[in-house]
Amino acid sequence: MSYGTADSLRPVTLDDVRGAQKMLTGVARATAMEGSRHLSQLVGSPVHLKCENLQRTGSFKLRGAYVRIAGLLPEERAAGVVAASAGNHAQGVALASSLLGVHATVFMPVGAPLPKISATRHYGAEVRLHGQVVDETLAAAQEHAAETGAVFIHPFDHPDVIAGQGTVGLEILDQCPEVGTIVVGVGGGGLAAGIAVAVKAIRPDVRIVGVQAATAAAYPPSLAAGHPVTVANPATMADGIKVGRPGDVPFAIVRDLVDEVRTVGEDQLSAALLLCLERAKLVVEPAGASPVAALLAEPGSFAGPVVAVLSGGNVDPVLLQRVLRHGMSAQGRYLAVRLRLTDRPGALATLLGVLSAADANVLDVSHVRTDPRLGLSEAEVELHLETKGPAHCTEVGRALREAGYTVMD
Repeated sequence: MSYGTADSLRPVTLDDVRGAQKMLTGVARATAMEGSRHLSQLVGSPVHLKCENLQRTGSFKLRGAYVRIAGLLPEERAAGVVAASAGNHAQGVALASSLLGVHATVFMPVGAPLPKISATRHYGAEVRLHGQVVDETLAAAQEHAAETGAVFIHPFDHPDVIAGQGTVGLEILDQCPEVGTIVVGVGGGGLAAGIAVAVKAIRPDVRIVGVQAATAAAYPPSLAAGHPVTVANPATMADGIKVGRPGDVPFAIVRDLVDEVRTVGEDQLSAALLLCLERAKLVVEPAGASPVAALLAEPGSFAGPVVAVLSGGNVDPVLLQRVLRHGMSAQGRYLAVRLRLTDRPGALATLLGVLSAADANVLDVSHVRTDPRLGLSEAEVELHLETKGPAHCTEVGRALREAGYTVMD
């Protein structure tokens, strides 16, 4: 198997994936597969979670990055490598380069989460912050490659990277030989393509379902057009699969071997992340939770046993807090209400008494007395409440109205 840079459009085969698996021995973990009783009951057949969130660096990206860099020619290694990423790929390239003794320069957006910047540096890469969006960061990395001769390590659009990611598929077949459906998140397509190459060559009957965020879904229109197309301004909390255009190499594989690509909404992503945390005790980033979101959206449409690939767990704590709150809100377990009341002594205490009687737990209160919108004797109150589901949210609203309060939009 050749790993030079001149064959970037060569086909990816099962032998390539098996060769990558040997190369990754002692480097990447064979991550655990955990059963989910809750999802199994929901789907009506066994559901297993492939925990790539527990991989070294917190995602599957190490696999492809290591195989790609390990296959460079000596003179290419000497020139170093460069990558552009907001998180997972950056850490994968950093650790792989460190293990192989290759100097790595990683460009990251100026607004990248501090924990991801710190982790990338910790793994040994030189980090340069450039640009506000990944496209600007990518351009800077490619310019650096042209100026210095460093090899650009693409996050998904290269056969070696796809072969490395495909080792996840081999592990799935070893750990769950009877698998009927594999569900995997799709951004540029490297992971889905690699899994498809490995699994379909051995078990062509296994159904492979890709999942994209609905607001950043480049694959459905690309598959309809028959070639990669660009989606303008992709926006989703699932930054790991927020890719505006499929890669040329993975697109051809996904088109031929992946059975279906579905989309999920932001509410479904946040609910899936919350489920992974509460039911499976697993910290998963929104992109990694996308297969679970697809199971929640249409549980009866998957032939079991099902394996859902949790592709990563590198979620910024600030984002995690927001997403969890969003997920709780989507499930009716978190309610924000805003209302006006007469500004007199004891008015707030009376309001809190109404909420207490309705069994709503007050998490936060914002009390505004001075605002041009308010009358002289008015105050505005915004409350964040913990509730017990949609029906309880309705009960809380009814209790407030019956007590004479006007709930504002």
